[in-house]
Amino acid sequence: MSIAYITHDACTLHEMGPHHPEQPSRLGAINDRLIASGLDPVLRHHAAMPADREHLLRAHDAAYVDQLFARSPEGGLVWLDGDTAMNPSTLDAALYAAGAVVQAVDLVMSGGAAQAFCAVRPPGHHAERARAMGFCFFNNVAIGAAHALATHGIERVLIADFDVHHGNGTESIFVGDDRVLFCSTFQHPFYPYTGHESQAPNLVNVPLPARTNGAEFREAVSRHWLPAIEAFAPELVMISAGFDAHIEDDMAELDLSEADYGWVTRQLSGVAKRHANGRIVSTLEGGYALSALGRSVAVHIEALLDG
Repeated sequence: MSIAYITHDACTLHEMGPHHPEQPSRLGAINDRLIASGLDPVLRHHAAMPADREHLLRAHDAAYVDQLFARSPEGGLVWLDGDTAMNPSTLDAALYAAGAVVQAVDLVMSGGAAQAFCAVRPPGHHAERARAMGFCFFNNVAIGAAHALATHGIERVLIADFDVHHGNGTESIFVGDDRVLFCSTFQHPFYPYTGHESQAPNLVNVPLPARTNGAEFREAVSRHWLPAIEAFAPELVMISAGFDAHIEDDMAELDLSEADYGWVTRQLSGVAKRHANGRIVSTLEGGYALSALGRSVAVHIEALLDG
């Protein structure tokens, strides 16, 4: 069964200024690489549906959701923090990004697809219950996980996050919730300066020093993530797929390659085969070096298909 590829044109209309790294061309770079690599024809393309209020409120406070709607500008930019801004199209983009993950969950849980990749922006894993930050407005992966638990009769969801930044928003939403295992690798010390002191039993945080290479990343995942994941036996595997730990990405200082993203994806695919009937939902987080991003997503999707 081919992989579901979910995106929406609305996600290209969110802009935070010409020099902002989280730019619409990220999705174009992914699309171009999938075409060049020959992967595009084997994907099942779906136009995302927007998240509704019920979806959002499973992960966010009602007052925060209302605030985002109220602050959506008719023109120009409204800055919510030093690097996170709304233009007139941001709210729609964020609703489609969150809705894509809900849609992906419904597809894989119903058997309509074995795996799904959501090529969406803005990203989500820094968004907390009542706070936008780090380019994120709604926590896409958390909304999808909460939807899976609320509507599909499962009890254990894995969220694996290999973005170079710690997924503080996802952690804050699910900390202490034994239905969700959150596994994260991230550069430390580095923005958002969280995760390294977390102690809850449903968290497996693995801080990595600058200049960590692929072999060291693989060893860390093998030592810390995989035993905890096997013990948890997830019924659904979700991936916060950030590709900004790539050696070519100057957003940070980890030295991974697309081969490392393929490796970790295959490990998670193996978990999904053993415990979750192969079900995987992956959604785009970071990745700002456009060529490296396109190549990395292509390898990620190839590994999902091989799984």
